[in-house]
Amino acid sequence: MKAVIQKKYGAPDVLQITEIEKPKPEASELLIKVFATTVNRTDCAALRANLFITRLFTGLTKPKKQTTGTDFAGMVEEVGGNVDQFKPGDSVFGFDDLGLSSHAEYLVISDNKAIGILPNNSNFEEAVACIEGFHYALNFINKIQLKKGDQLIVNGATGAIGSAVLQLSNYYGAEITAVCKAEDFELVKSLGAKQVMDYDSQDFTKIEQDFDFVLDAVGKSSFSNCKSLLKEKGIYISSELGKHAENVFLSLFSRFKSGKKVKFPIPFNIKASITLLTKLLEEGKYKPIIDTRYSLDQIEKAFKYVETGKKKGSVVVLMNEDDG
Repeated sequence: MKAVIQKKYGAPDVLQITEIEKPKPEASELLIKVFATTVNRTDCAALRANLFITRLFTGLTKPKKQTTGTDFAGMVEEVGGNVDQFKPGDSVFGFDDLGLSSHAEYLVISDNKAIGILPNNSNFEEAVACIEGFHYALNFINKIQLKKGDQLIVNGATGAIGSAVLQLSNYYGAEITAVCKAEDFELVKSLGAKQVMDYDSQDFTKIEQDFDFVLDAVGKSSFSNCKSLLKEKGIYISSELGKHAENVFLSLFSRFKSGKKVKFPIPFNIKASITLLTKLLEEGKYKPIIDTRYSLDQIEKAFKYVETGKKKGSVVVLMNEDDG
């Protein structure tokens, strides 16, 4: 089978498409024929592993898992003898930010991982396009206990995380201001934004308006720059660690003080994210945003595009032209 192999850390040109042996499921595993996957920010961080903390999970000097990929949508082809939740023929999707080796035609995955049955009203590429951004966005929302009428501003509103934050915030009844490029105003309005700001012509950190929450889905701001936007007990959250990992430390210090706070959205409980995502997709209350589609043979090109930071929603990789 074809698989994308990464033998060392580096730029996208270290990736190789190689023929490797098709995996076999053990007693508590499923063999999945992968129809669609994505290249996302998690994949790009693992590719280069520039942050030491990344290497604690992926391997200190070289990748532990040589096949890249963190999410998938596909069909169960075979199950181990101890698997009773899934059966051959099931259409499924899943995610693991520590890696699933999903940039391949087949993968094996334990039945206790975050896997869901594909909603009847979604196809493979639509389902896989949602997962990573939705999971991280939900961990934003879980940190702030969002309720109807809360006012928030979202920076980076068109990325995978930002577009998911918009939809979840709208689902919970918040009043949303979205920061993005002018060309994407109609898109973010369709996802729930009530106000929009042009990232290129306005500095959102300098507007004279107060918010309950400032959510930076691209990690290009700081608490010090956004503090003036927050109400007396407002909360700032960024998707990135910040300069010298300041967001982690500020989050720890915030526990012992009143007033404006920083919270850091450490992602956890992917199973809960898959469960809620499945529900919202089935109800038609969540919209997948797909920027570009690539074939597996174009994986290097897909990584390079994601690293530009210009994508809207997700970049999908299809194993075959008909896999959508």
